[in-house]
Amino acid sequence: MIERTMSWLTGYRRLTHRYERDPRNYLAFLGLAAAICCYKRLARLTT
Repeated sequence: MIERTMSWLTGYRRLTHRYERDPRNYLAFLGLAAAICCYKRLARLTT
């Protein structure tokens, strides 16, 4: 399950290379990407 989640997150270009110098910005983008992945998965399961 962890490997699948990591492969979903690598689809977001901003997260593939760590451009942000501030770790808080990187974590914010990581949280946003995870939320989008969860939303897409939930939308697919409910329709």
